[in-house]
Parts: sequence; structure tokens; C-alpha cells
Amino acid sequence: MKKINFILCLAIAGTFFTACGDKNESSESSVSESSVTATQAETEEETTEESVETEEPDNEENYDTGDASLDNVRNQDEIGDNELLVVSFGTSFNDSRRLTIGAIEDALDKAFPDYSVRRGFTANIIIDHVQRRDGILIDDVKASLDRAVENEVKTLVVQPTHLMNGLEYNDIVDEVAQYSDAFEKVVFGEPLLTSDEDFKRVEQAIVDWTAEYDDGKTAICFMGHGTEAESNEIYQKMQDLLTADGYENYFIGTVEAEPSLDTILEMVKAGEYEKVVLEPLMVVCGDHANNDMAGGEADSWKSVFESAGYEVECILRGLGENPDIRQIYVDHAQTAIDSLN
Repeated sequence: MKKINFILCLAIAGTFFTACGDKNESSESSVSESSVTATQAETEEETTEESVETEEPDNEENYDTGDASLDNVRNQDEIGDNELLVVSFGTSFNDSRRLTIGAIEDALDKAFPDYSVRRGFTANIIIDHVQRRDGILIDDVKASLDRAVENEVKTLVVQPTHLMNGLEYNDIVDEVAQYSDAFEKVVFGEPLLTSDEDFKRVEQAIVDWTAEYDDGKTAICFMGHGTEAESNEIYQKMQDLLTADGYENYFIGTVEAEPSLDTILEMVKAGEYEKVVLEPLMVVCGDHANNDMAGGEADSWKSVFESAGYEVECILRGLGENPDIRQIYVDHAQTAIDSLN
């Protein structure tokens, strides 16, 4: 019998959800955040990110997302015995993909030289979009697992870039489980926000990242994706942590759930702020950040805050660009690898 060693984080998730109130990452209203319509292609974080991002179809895309050829899609063969498969929802914003998901993969590659780092995206609609537009093919999860099997990988470590443990994360676990007999050992790393320590580290990372805007007159607002699933509670937990630690001018909202933009606007109005800084709480900086947050439409976060009389500055960068955030993923992968011994 081959030894299959699954670390699903589900026991930890149970403790975590009890501590923070219950919520699940990917099911947007019981629908996995990978659920996108034909006119949506780009859904963060890391994710499922619950940081999902939406994307314009080819015939409507009229903006430059960067040079796709600069991104290492990590679908090479000659993997060897040990593979570290980094699974992300994905994004078709080429520069952001390279600077966020690519940077996380690079950090894992550097940290674990005995493992070949490979990529798998869960959103086939994004994979198809990038292939159509740029002629570059990124493996989906099935293709990445088939590649691992064909390369006779013995030890497979799966590290998701999701923000939280939810339905899409569980879907990945289920998909990998179908291949379990093909490997001698399989382990999973945890999503970004799993333990209380993770929340503290992410809090410190985003506070340090935005310290230059913390002048007492500025409301610093982070936009997450949101979900109607139980994992949505991670946003309120992060808000409560920031407030309890004295960062009362920091606000966490979501595009598709609670706290909503209306909720955040009322919270900001309750203070004496002159300026609002907007930034995505998503692993990637894709369609939600560029359009729902910083776009020119009347219902974008930028437009709504400007209409309310605030000076608004948008910071277009994903969490994956932050080295402290990347280190959390590295540490989660290290925990998974340590469990193999």
C-alpha cells in the first residue's frame, strides 16, 4: 500500500471557523467562487481567492494587461520525484499574474530547491481566455496532475494561493484525491487565512504596506471579493482585529457580500476623513480591482466615494506582491512538507 498523507486543514478549519464565527471561502452563495458567467473571466485571491476576479470577453477587452511572455507558466516536464504544485484561481491580467501568483511561485521555488514548482489554475475560462488572446497555455488542475503522473512524481505537495478554506479549496482536495493512488505521498498546505496567527501576520503586512497613508485624515479601505458562504466571515474577523488593535481608520469591505460598499461608506462617513485610499484585499489585481474598485463607472468604489465628497486614491496591486504575504504561503508549504517525515 502506498502511503497517502493528506493534510486537508479541515480540522484546523473547524477550529478556525468556531473562533471567527463560521464562513467558507469559495461558495459564493453556495456557489464556488470559480463560478463565472460567459461574460466573466477573471475572478483574485488567492482567490478563489475568495478573491475572485472577473474578466472581459475578447471582443470587449480594450485595455492592456501586460506582456504574457514575461510570465513563467511552469508547465514544464522533467519534474523529478518531488513536485510542489501551486494551485490558484488565476487571472488574465498578465502583469498582475506575474507579479502576484508568479511571485508566490518564485518564493516557493527558492525556499524548496528539492521540489519542482509547477502551476495549476482552477478557472478554465481564464485559461482559455489567455490562450486565445496571447497564445499561451496554462495547465488547469487536471492537466497539472496528469503531467505529474506522466513524469512519475512520487511526492506531491499542493499549495493553494486561496485566501481561505472553503468550497473551492475542498474541490481541489477532491480532485487531487482522485489521483492519490498515482503518488506515494500527497500533502496540502493551508490557505492564506487559516489560523489566528495568519490573521495577525496579514494584518501587520497590510498595515505596514499602507503606513505612508496613515495620516489621521485618510480612511484606508480594502476591497475583498466576498461570498455568501460561511467563509465570508474572514472579512469581518479581519475588520474586528484591525479595530481592536487601534487601526480604526482601516476598513474591510467586499464586492459581492458583507461588509458591502454601502456599509463601508457609512463607516467612513462616521469619521472625520478627508481622503480615502482604496486597495484590493485579493491575491491578484484583476478586473475587480481595476473596474469595480478603481473604474470610472458610477457604481465603482472610487466613483461612489468621490460622489460622497472624498479625495480618492486607488492602489492597484495584489496581495501576492507583498513579500510578507508570500512568506506566509512559504511557511504553510513548509508545514506540509515537514509532515511528510
